[in-house]
Amino acid sequence: MTMNQTLTDVPGIRVGHYTDLEAATGCTVIICPDGTGGGVDQRGGAPGTRETDLLRPMHLVEEVSAVLLAGGSAYGLAAADGVMHYLEEHGIGYRSRAGFLVPIVPTAILFDLAVGKADVRPDAAMGYAACAAASSDPVLQGTVGAGTGCRIGAMRDNAYATKGGLGSASVDLGGGLVVAALMAVNAVGDIIDDQGRILAGLRETPDGETFAGMMNVMKATARLVDLPAPVAPSQNTVIGVVATNARLTKEETNKVAQMAHDGLARAVRPAHTMVDGDTIFALATNQIPANVSAIGAYAAEVVAEAIRNAVRTATSLAGVRAIQG
Repeated sequence: MTMNQTLTDVPGIRVGHYTDLEAATGCTVIICPDGTGGGVDQRGGAPGTRETDLLRPMHLVEEVSAVLLAGGSAYGLAAADGVMHYLEEHGIGYRSRAGFLVPIVPTAILFDLAVGKADVRPDAAMGYAACAAASSDPVLQGTVGAGTGCRIGAMRDNAYATKGGLGSASVDLGGGLVVAALMAVNAVGDIIDDQGRILAGLRETPDGETFAGMMNVMKATARLVDLPAPVAPSQNTVIGVVATNARLTKEETNKVAQMAHDGLARAVRPAHTMVDGDTIFALATNQIPANVSAIGAYAAEVVAEAIRNAVRTATSLAGVRAIQG
């Protein structure tokens, strides 16, 4: 099986970006094939989401039309309106019992207002444009789409932070079975490689290549209820999607979303803080019978790799320096 090592390795999945480099913001849409089930697991203390409750077990709707990831903080939720308009025009969505077409577009946003232009945020036109650009080609990574305005370790200011971005990864489990992830990385915590070394985070000096270590910073401020301004936590989040062509129930798809957070915790230290909005959606296109525990275990693997790829492929923008310079 030929793989491109991104989310579009899952057959039928299409990904599109809208990127505004001048404003340092954007959005990314994942359009699903018919019959795709969805789940979600939200663990950060500062989430911004739309249409997440219906993904949980004991709720009526079983299928997802698309997932949207956007910058712009809560303003960026408006981009989902454009996704819905595009899907409606193309006849994609949930058919109500009365016959009405309603696209189901779960959405999560991240805070990028402190990078670029704060008054330019993803809107309906940007969401629509991302859909129009969607394809099954290898996913563009780095400073693109929802990853455009991402930064890591922004506890002082942009000069001390490291550029985040959007990353993807996939794994072939044999017999045509695939698990893949796409993550937008805007974390307060450090990004850690598989050897435990810091790839990106709060820099010790603006022009330096060494990192302060967010756990060191947190230890020094552990007894402070209100942090002083120079080290006050800013709004952050890691949001993303895991997808598979496994055949899963709604309960199992939610389990995959839950297990995928293990990968977030491996690659981000610390994760799931009160100033992060960490949210992972899971998508199952329901093609190949599979063991949900194995799918969840590999979901964690590809999430960790996608997060690291986001940092490795990011480029400097709007005063936030990437690890590649």
